[in-house]
Amino acid sequence: MMPKGCFVALSTKQIVAIPPNGYKSRFYMDISLSNKINGTQITPTSVHGILWLQTHFESEHWESISNGKVIVPREDAEILGEDAQNAGINVNFINSLIQIDKI
Repeated sequence: MMPKGCFVALSTKQIVAIPPNGYKSRFYMDISLSNKINGTQITPTSVHGILWLQTHFESEHWESISNGKVIVPREDAEILGEDAQNAGINVNFINSLIQIDKI
């Protein structure tokens, strides 16, 4: 007869969940959304970001998206970012900085 402890845990064990991208850093992102003058630039920064974006855009846009050459209206980028975050994708919104020289 086998001891009871071989099949049943005697205490609750902590389970550490690792996100699908495998990175534990809180600064890691899958998609970067950067505000530009004429809209928001979409830049995938991981395979997960690229795959997720492929489910939201037609195939003829995939190459431009993967190269970070797509700019969408800011309102659409906000909706896209929220949808991605709800799906577990790490999204970073970057506001462009403008340097003003002192006079």
